[in-house]
Amino acid sequence: MVSSTVVLAFCLVAFAVIHSLTASLPCKRFVVRIVGSRAEPLYMPVYSLIAFITIAPLVYLLIKNPGPFLYIVPSPWRWLMVGGQLTAAIVAPRAMRDAPHRFKLRSQLAAPKTPEAGPLDIRGIYRWVRDPFLLTGLIIIWLTPFMTVNLLVIYILTTIYLFLGSLHWESRLVSQFGDEYREYQKRVHRIIPHQGGY
Repeated sequence: MVSSTVVLAFCLVAFAVIHSLTASLPCKRFVVRIVGSRAEPLYMPVYSLIAFITIAPLVYLLIKNPGPFLYIVPSPWRWLMVGGQLTAAIVAPRAMRDAPHRFKLRSQLAAPKTPEAGPLDIRGIYRWVRDPFLLTGLIIIWLTPFMTVNLLVIYILTTIYLFLGSLHWESRLVSQFGDEYREYQKRVHRIIPHQGGY
């Protein structure tokens, strides 16, 4: 019989493959060729829906079979951890609000220094950290005030995936913004918040 940990790991890998594929520029170019101008307003909602559908089995199986507990953090420390998670969950959406141009399909597929690519326009949370999604994601998962065997495996794999995804995201931003983004990389840390002079 296949262990629950292996099944959970498989579900996460399947999600990661589908999520990475739909986030890739070749996939986006293909969709634009097929759908045309309608792809711009539809891509993000459909992409989010696919992400939700593909992550749902993992969440369900993890709730159903979390595995043996490794630890449970006692009060008041657990509430400090939950507070950290809530803060990260509130900050994460701000990353989209502070840089909406980074998520527009037309801009992502544009060459550097073209009108479609637009300016880098560093503002808000991006003045402190280059990848707020990586930072908030790691905070949310690792401040969970309890840990089970299956949860630990999923969190380790998720951390690896988030880190590799961040590297890919950065390379895409270099492709979109060129030397302007390379200069930004020198001044602001990718994960650790730091005032880079913006």
